[in-house]
Amino acid sequence: MNVVHDVVIIGAGPAGLTAGLYCARGGLDTLILDRVGAGGQMVWCDNVENYPGVPAPITGMELTERMRAQAEGFGARLEVAEVSRVSVGQPINIALGDGRLLACRALIVATGGVPRRLGVPGEKELTGKGVSYCATCDAAFFRGREVIVVGGGDTAAQEALFLARFCRKVTVVHRRDRLRAAHVLRQRLAAAADKVGFIWKSRITAIEGNDKVIGVVVEDINSGTANRVPCDGVFIFVGQVPASGFLRGVVAMDSEGHIVTDEEMRTSTPGIFACGDVRRKLLRQVVTACGDGALAAESAQRYIEGLPSLSGG
Repeated sequence: MNVVHDVVIIGAGPAGLTAGLYCARGGLDTLILDRVGAGGQMVWCDNVENYPGVPAPITGMELTERMRAQAEGFGARLEVAEVSRVSVGQPINIALGDGRLLACRALIVATGGVPRRLGVPGEKELTGKGVSYCATCDAAFFRGREVIVVGGGDTAAQEALFLARFCRKVTVVHRRDRLRAAHVLRQRLAAAADKVGFIWKSRITAIEGNDKVIGVVVEDINSGTANRVPCDGVFIFVGQVPASGFLRGVVAMDSEGHIVTDEEMRTSTPGIFACGDVRRKLLRQVVTACGDGALAAESAQRYIEGLPSLSGG
């Protein structure tokens, strides 16, 4: 562990790639780490249509490649690696899952989140056997079949619309009496009423099947009445759990594990910054992730410039 990088960025989604672009463009030695590669959750988006300056819908994969190429064009390096532990100090030490150690002057955390589970019987056992958290990945396996979508936000609405291209019937199960998704998405779902239906004020209490999904148990939240709904697949979009476990005890977090930052993306620990979906914030979108990444990079650069070890050359 001889090299001390100026900045290490953990996570290569839109927040991490933007931070990498700004850090590298600012002349910092910048290393981006991600356990699976560039893109984060964005890479699975079929259409990104609300990113400013890109009026035509673009796939998450294409937008990822553009962001990655731009960051690398300014000198940022991307490496596939999983971080297991971070030790506070100067330099900051980072232990990787393969046993290697890295060091950096500033650390930017942009690890995003992982899909939140329902935690109901059958979910874990049938994941990959009809239970999915990614319509873009798995919709083609359900061509001409009937599926359940769980959730009511933008992601659930977008994925339900995508599934409707393949499936005979898509039924959205939501705890409330209306979707939280954007108005334009609600309009599109209404226009697809021949293929998309709804079960309101209800929740899934069990997913049934042995080697494959054959149905779900749906409970009315008000009455407690439960009914079995046959289906071939269950797609779950009920939010994310922040991927911050490796930093527990290192930086302040809220009760759900989101990293607490100030407006300049500084965490409670000097030299560590957080951006994107992993931090506590109101709106989790590609555009806000990019804004976070730019701010984190600027704050990291200012922090490095103020380190005593650099003032003497």
